[in-house]
Amino acid sequence: MEKFIIEGGVPLSGTLFPAGNKNGALPILASAVLTDEEVVVRNVPHIRDVEAMLNILRAIGVEVSWRGPNELALCAAAVDEVEVEAEVAERIRASFLLAGPLLARFGRAVMASPGGDVIGRRRLDPHLDAFRAMGATVECAREIALNAPGGLRPTDVFMDEPSVMATENALMAAALTPGTTVIGNAACEPHVQDLARMLLKMGADIQGIGSNMITVHGAERLHGCEHEVAPDHIEIGSFMALAGVTGGELRIKDTVPGDLRMIRLVFDCIGLHSELDGNDVLVPGGQKLVARADVGGYKCKVQDGPWPAFPADLTSIAVALATQAEGSILVHEWMFENRLIFTDKLILMGADIVLCDPHRAIITGPRRLRGERVESPDIRAGMAMLLAALCAEGRSEIGNIRQIDRGYERIDERLRELGARIERVATEPVHA
Repeated sequence: MEKFIIEGGVPLSGTLFPAGNKNGALPILASAVLTDEEVVVRNVPHIRDVEAMLNILRAIGVEVSWRGPNELALCAAAVDEVEVEAEVAERIRASFLLAGPLLARFGRAVMASPGGDVIGRRRLDPHLDAFRAMGATVECAREIALNAPGGLRPTDVFMDEPSVMATENALMAAALTPGTTVIGNAACEPHVQDLARMLLKMGADIQGIGSNMITVHGAERLHGCEHEVAPDHIEIGSFMALAGVTGGELRIKDTVPGDLRMIRLVFDCIGLHSELDGNDVLVPGGQKLVARADVGGYKCKVQDGPWPAFPADLTSIAVALATQAEGSILVHEWMFENRLIFTDKLILMGADIVLCDPHRAIITGPRRLRGERVESPDIRAGMAMLLAALCAEGRSEIGNIRQIDRGYERIDERLRELGARIERVATEPVHA
């Protein structure tokens, strides 16, 4: 076990190259199962969740090799297993992304219940409804058994919610199902779009990328390809907020500006100004964060939602940013009922936060935070605690940092390059 020790109060400044999108890399790696040819994926973040997905792929027979720090080659020609065992599935929710590829290619998939962050219930029903619509039978007991011995059939699939992973599973299954499948009420997040671009390279014909109505003309056979994972807009937003709370000046290189429009708009309402220089994002230094009230003097409100709304994965980051902004801000996290529970850690550090209910918090700032010992319950809450610790007075310790490592590559090294005083140290074992 490891923890971070942080001495706060230092502005984070410099130039940063964002990592590849974690939530894009995972389905892209799963899509390698759709073909028996080699797939090469670049700009893959070297993080715990990626390693967990690679272990699952190896367990079912995929050959995996790192060809560089962020380049992977995968070949699923020798896949001989359609069952994802509980021991590996419980480490990562994205294990369920193998259901669509296995079902489409082999006509059968047996999936254990997936693990992942404890931020609230995330339903598997939209995945299973999509598979049923495409002709599969579903049996749910200790495991979820999916069967389509005669192959899946093209059809109209309508999601009862715009689930990102269910859309990705339906996309992958439809890509290897000859005929036309239409996915309605589809998720259209940047990482869903990136997966669709990967499937295009593999030989599927997909229209409506970026919309909530996706038409897939599936192929009898998909082939290998090379693909580069798009930059992670969630990581970019996290680093923008880190610069904001510490007063630093930051340039983030080679972004996709269109993926950042709502993030920049919401951060601007909280008081953090940013600029575009081509594909670079600039966060000017020394900003005084002042929340902008709505017309009529109403409280500034931050609310997440399906794309193109503000991303749910940045809600925790917005809460930490708001602690350093002058004014009162209502954060409404309506998608996951446990996402805001971590705010007790920020309150311990001196933040003025009223948790109205599991979905709403009122943050009043700015408050001078103080260093404390806290634990990271999930990836994004862990990053929010890093924001708080880096702008706090004194020394902080953050435990359970494997959660942060699941989503942010070499986070301590990259923060030190920007001037942060942060060290990763081993924790002492707890004796019985």
